[in-house]
Amino acid sequence: MVRIRRKRGLRLTLQQRRDLVGLSFTLPLIVGFVLFFLYPFAQSLLYSFSKLTISREGIALDYVGWANYREALLVHPEYVRVLTETIVKMVVDVPLILALSFFAALLLNQKFRGRLPVRVIFFLPVIYGAGVILKMESTDYMMLLQSTHAGARGEMISVGASLRSFLMQAKLPEALLLYIMQGIARVPELVRSCGVQTLVFLAGLQSVPPALFEAADVEGSTAWESFWMITLPMMSPLILTNVVYTVVDFFTSGRSALLGLVQKTAFSSGSSYGLSVAMSWIYFAAIGVILATTIGVISRKVFYHE
Repeated sequence: MVRIRRKRGLRLTLQQRRDLVGLSFTLPLIVGFVLFFLYPFAQSLLYSFSKLTISREGIALDYVGWANYREALLVHPEYVRVLTETIVKMVVDVPLILALSFFAALLLNQKFRGRLPVRVIFFLPVIYGAGVILKMESTDYMMLLQSTHAGARGEMISVGASLRSFLMQAKLPEALLLYIMQGIARVPELVRSCGVQTLVFLAGLQSVPPALFEAADVEGSTAWESFWMITLPMMSPLILTNVVYTVVDFFTSGRSALLGLVQKTAFSSGSSYGLSVAMSWIYFAAIGVILATTIGVISRKVFYHE
């Protein structure tokens, strides 16, 4: 009897298959970065160590070492202050944006009439925050006038005496109480940055297995206990995702004062271009450190349901 041996194909483990799927998702980004961004990325690093002079013959680069970085950090009158203010504002705004997005997702996950139109309305701030709309806003004097007084008006409308007394009865620390009150007063401003995060949280809430909540009900768990023991741990990977997205979105927003300062420095004179690129690289390094620290801290608390 002649036995026919079948050629066995390459067998992959489950983890290898998952890694391959993840690589396939990131491959377009990697290829796009190598083809379109790697050369400008390296060129900008070269510019940051050079003095760039534009003449009729072209661009001339004179190597100056760390002079541009020293000027940005030690000589420039505004850069360090604006960088510090931007980082502090990020630390203040990101928790508020995440809390508001998570709260909106919890509301939109409930069953009620007109749920689909309401979800669309919550995503409108993403379209509203597009570059074209921002450009229109910058030339709209009425919008500028409204934004000037938005803080005081929002505080009068949103923060009533009843809410203030309720929070005071909760015996919260004074610093936390002030933080919450200021966040409530800025809800119209913050809601513009919550569209994508709300959708991510909403998708995560809908993917939580209902059997977990059914088992918790059988065990006599309350809704509050189910939230802390089931919903929040199951949503922890998406919380990490939204934290990273929100931090990057905040730092790269067109409303960033630091980006405006870098642009102003770049076009103020021909010899300041290298300085502006050095400012950008310092900004990039600061963002990288913040993201690495944030991911390192939060990832320890992330729960992955298998």
